[in-house]
Amino acid sequence: MSTRSDHERIELLQGTLDLLILRTLLLGPAHGHAMTKAIEQSSDDVLQVEQGSLYPALHRLIKRGLIEFDHGTSENNRRAKYYRLTPKGRRQLDVETSKWERLATAIARVLRPA
Repeated sequence: MSTRSDHERIELLQGTLDLLILRTLLLGPAHGHAMTKAIEQSSDDVLQVEQGSLYPALHRLIKRGLIEFDHGTSENNRRAKYYRLTPKGRRQLDVETSKWERLATAIARVLRPA
């Protein structure tokens, strides 16, 4: 996953893409391209998810039992895998969101000391 340009590229903490995927799937089942677009749009195009990052993350999440998929047909009439959260994935999203919020708050405190 990267930002708008390579020279401004920000390496994200491990697990961040997984969290973003789980959050995106909270809205409902989606295929890979739709998830990529949703993340890009909701971040005002700051975050750009590359296929080389997306699909390994999806496989990781499937292996952990956090998401599952069904085969379907995309908007342009092509075969696609539609991924969805499992109940375990919903619980993990809550846990990871809480961890992320605590981390972001702690970093903000360090960057803006009283």
